[in-house]
Amino acid sequence: MEKLLARIILVIMAIAFILMIVRQYQSESRAKDERERERERERQASNGTSRYQVRSNLHYDSVLQTRAHRSLVDDSVLEARAHQSWLEAQAAYEPDPEAVSRNLTHLVHMELPSGNHMRRQLGRRWHGPCVATNPIDRCWRCDQKWHTNRKKLADCAMGFGQQALGGKYGRYYVVTDPSDNDLLNPKPGTLRHAVIQNEPLWIIFQRDMVIKLTEELMVNSFKTVDGRGANVHIAYGACITIQYVKNVIIHGLHIHDCKAGNGGMIRDSEDHFGIRTRSDGDGISIYGSTNVWVDHNTLSKCQDGLVDAIMGSTAITISNNHFSKHDEVLLLGGSDLYPMDKVMQVTVAFNHFGKGLSQRMPRCRFGYFHVVNNDYTHWGKYAIGGSMNPTILSQGNRFVAPLDPYFKEITKRFGPDLDWGSWNWKSEGDLFKNGAIFTQSGNGRKYERKISIRAKPGSYVGILTRFSGALKCKTGTPC
Repeated sequence: MEKLLARIILVIMAIAFILMIVRQYQSESRAKDERERERERERQASNGTSRYQVRSNLHYDSVLQTRAHRSLVDDSVLEARAHQSWLEAQAAYEPDPEAVSRNLTHLVHMELPSGNHMRRQLGRRWHGPCVATNPIDRCWRCDQKWHTNRKKLADCAMGFGQQALGGKYGRYYVVTDPSDNDLLNPKPGTLRHAVIQNEPLWIIFQRDMVIKLTEELMVNSFKTVDGRGANVHIAYGACITIQYVKNVIIHGLHIHDCKAGNGGMIRDSEDHFGIRTRSDGDGISIYGSTNVWVDHNTLSKCQDGLVDAIMGSTAITISNNHFSKHDEVLLLGGSDLYPMDKVMQVTVAFNHFGKGLSQRMPRCRFGYFHVVNNDYTHWGKYAIGGSMNPTILSQGNRFVAPLDPYFKEITKRFGPDLDWGSWNWKSEGDLFKNGAIFTQSGNGRKYERKISIRAKPGSYVGILTRFSGALKCKTGTPC
């Protein structure tokens, strides 16, 4: 009996020893895999490789899978596009960004309707005639014949994305079919067929439709996707990718419930296709692209970000959008290891950051960011954040802090305290409600010298953002 008991004890000890070795091996393997992933991210940051090869925030089952993807997808066309896109970014870079900011705030200041009566009326549910309440909207809205001159919209962008032409000089393309069944040879009449064309196009929709994309929608240069006149939802599948292109306008869409795609062979132009790795699940992903305008869209509930701009993207305006029900909203600069994002210049204007939002409105790296006349009625953790010494100019926004006393602070800096003291984060004319606090840093005098025209104060934000989101435009009536 004693011998049997001794044998049982030995077996138990052996099993315990084997389990210990297995756990140690698994732990070391996971650590090794994580180090490999980090090295891949560093290589991407230093080399500027395309997402056809590897992308910094993708999740792979193993490093071997990543290497297999890379070996399959080396692509000289994409390499050439990446190089050209970097040249475009340098050309689009504004050496005096304060001049762009001053011009926008000047237009807001000059054109905004004034008076307490107007402010009270627009603060309620509006049933009156068409009213355009900010300078972007005043450029095109409230024209009964808007549908006969849709391309006037291309003259209305302001801020850093003001040069975005979209498909202004192209023909109209009418989307008639919401299906998305062929990624290599899309069916004519589908949105995918429209956006991959090499020629400039102004893309409109024949009727209301819900488009569930099989994989991410690769948008080519010189495209406007214009949802006015129809109720268009891009939802429940992959969503929009703008990679290594220029002059794109996204307007009047409902973008929500976006999922990560599985990747695969996808066409991105008439004369090129390639293997894509998994997409992130962003509503709109802007990757190495310039002159992009995202205006009057309604975005919510995506798997990753609602709008992400990374990898040297610049000359971007994000305006008149309504954001809700999401965690990480706007990412502007995707990695601390990618200093080429110093060229990034983005205007965030006249947006409503609404219910159910948590953070990143926006979250910035390296570049210059003008955040002007937005309405922040909800946030969970913080509203505006950043790392790697971004310049953030916050003007005329309304910040309504959450009830939680631990999250009254609007800003969040990522990095050692000694680093961010010199970062230029300036608040001017903002309205702080419910105990909201904006911690400024850097050289405020730099802005005071250059800002001769002040933005409208945050008390006007309710008017400026009153009609944010996708509009219910109808043919033959003012929009």
